[in-house]
Amino acid sequence: MSKRKILVTNALPYANGAIHLGHLVGYVQADIWVRFQKMRGNTVYYVCGDDTHGTPIMINAEKQGMTPETFIAKMYDEHVADFAGFHIGFDEFYTTNSPENKALASNIYRRLKANGKIAVKTISQLYDPQKQMFLPDRFVKGECPKCAAKDQYGDNCEVCGATYAPTELKNPFSAVSGATPELRQSEHYFFKLSECGEFLQDWTRQPGRLQKEAANKMGEWFEAGLQDWDISRDAPYFGFEIPDAPGKYFYVWLDAPIGYIAATQHLFDRIGENLEAYWAEGSDAELYHFIGKDILYFHALFWPAVLKHSGHRTPTAINVNGFLTVNGEKMSKSRGTFITAKSYLDVGLNPEWLRYYYAAKLGSGIEDADLSLSDFVARVNSDLVGKYINIASRAAGFISKRFAGKLAVELPASPLVDKLQSAAGSLAEGFETREYSRVLREIMALTDEVNQYVDQVKPWELAKQEGKDAELHGACSLLINLFRLLTIYLKPVLPKLAADIEAFLNVGPLQWNDAAKLLLNHEIEPYSHLMTRIDTKQVEALVEANKQSLSPAVVPTTSSIEPIAPTINIDDFGKIDLRVARIIDCQHIDGAEKLLQLTLDLGDHTRNVFSGIKSAYKPEDLVGKLTVMVANLAPRKMKFGVSEGMVLAASGEGPGIYLLNPDSGAQPGMRVG
Repeated sequence: MSKRKILVTNALPYANGAIHLGHLVGYVQADIWVRFQKMRGNTVYYVCGDDTHGTPIMINAEKQGMTPETFIAKMYDEHVADFAGFHIGFDEFYTTNSPENKALASNIYRRLKANGKIAVKTISQLYDPQKQMFLPDRFVKGECPKCAAKDQYGDNCEVCGATYAPTELKNPFSAVSGATPELRQSEHYFFKLSECGEFLQDWTRQPGRLQKEAANKMGEWFEAGLQDWDISRDAPYFGFEIPDAPGKYFYVWLDAPIGYIAATQHLFDRIGENLEAYWAEGSDAELYHFIGKDILYFHALFWPAVLKHSGHRTPTAINVNGFLTVNGEKMSKSRGTFITAKSYLDVGLNPEWLRYYYAAKLGSGIEDADLSLSDFVARVNSDLVGKYINIASRAAGFISKRFAGKLAVELPASPLVDKLQSAAGSLAEGFETREYSRVLREIMALTDEVNQYVDQVKPWELAKQEGKDAELHGACSLLINLFRLLTIYLKPVLPKLAADIEAFLNVGPLQWNDAAKLLLNHEIEPYSHLMTRIDTKQVEALVEANKQSLSPAVVPTTSSIEPIAPTINIDDFGKIDLRVARIIDCQHIDGAEKLLQLTLDLGDHTRNVFSGIKSAYKPEDLVGKLTVMVANLAPRKMKFGVSEGMVLAASGEGPGIYLLNPDSGAQPGMRVG
């Protein structure tokens, strides 16, 4: 099989704060895929870097009495340490504030301009007269124009979920100085995204380019119409000045993705590889972006259009991951509800425990993953220590003490050898398609079978019996070989543990095709314990370390809890058929003030449901989520069509509507009750 040339990028973390466990979902997903591809013998380069420009960084640096350059250098060191701590194996982790990126951004801008894709327009924007700067939406605060909640951002309300323009806020103020902003005009530079619709519709519809949920989202944006993209910001601004435009700077979202190319160039200049082979138009290499769903718009519309019209190749595919919830609560940096990566490592939790848990939750879709701390402890202790490591610990001691550390010349006949070796194809397909949860289920099912063999053979009893040395030697050698095969399959997920096991087995780095071989008449090293169980005190320490950020947000309310309805009996309840449903599409409805149109997957069919949750949710945030619906409610004909059920949501007399979300293990069609 010919070897593939692959370049993989991860979303660039913003150099304005700590890496948290929500960020790590996407990095762990990509790192597993890269490690698998390298084990297959493919040529793979894995690049990333800090996203370093923009107003937030400039302001945060000023607050801390630093220059922006000093501030981002400090964040760079922290990010590098966090990623290394979780064994994220970048070949290059760079920065967008680099000479390579400055030259590339200027060159790409000039090409876009030469191709007629840059326009100049005058816009109106809120201006802070005290700081003498134009304000990004998130740096304007005020009262929500819909529910009047105070201290809300300039783009959306975190109390009622409404979206709006910053100019719609009541009693607005600058989050930088507190001054009342003024509306002023300025000349800005725009990328003509509106002229790229035909190319982008064709590009996004090509097989394998996007996941189904992402492709659906694209359709919604195309239907709404693509708007030209503002790529400039006014001084003062921390970033790169636009060529031939004094006082105008590239908006961070222009030069940030160009940072992928800059990071590649920095790596390739060091190792002597050809940049054009991976980024030039017509390149035969594969290019994959791993990103979070919140930046899909930039990567699936803006970025490929910029690449196309500046003479570069476009991505082979964009792999999008969902968000992380912790014990069912959404993690959010802006709300301060997150667990930092550093705090996880500081309390002594093994990073590979989290890598394994994430992989067990991740598929190829864009569903959110939930970190249930109790489930985390139970699953890791059961799967990794109680099942997997148990195999080696049961057999290795006898090999060292009774057989001078040497495995048998031949193994006893067992169907397990063929079964584990034959699993390589299915598991490889699962890693390739990022169906990690399926891969780990299959590996753990094989691990269970190996443990059944341990219980049947009982090496500890054979060791006590006269004349059973050959049988003991063969059984323990078989177990070490089965353990090695499982290690090959788990290595992309558990690279540090795999390295420790390679040292114990006295073998070189395990490759995927090593599954076809066995260790016979081979000397191994004395066994020392490879992994401990999670101590619940460590998890308690983690929660305590992040106690302030994990405290539930106080939601303003203007009323008491609604009284409980009159009592019903079990027969009354039994008439209601509640089912788990997945929201596979969600759309605005023209002319509907409160309704969203949901397409719900119930496992064996879909339903169309209208729901009055428009004030609380953006359609794109609901796609892929699980919810609960009343499945046997009589269809209701409405102005906009027929509603075939009702989704369940919580609300009170105060602002706020909260859709019910089943635990992540639930499947569409399951009955609730």
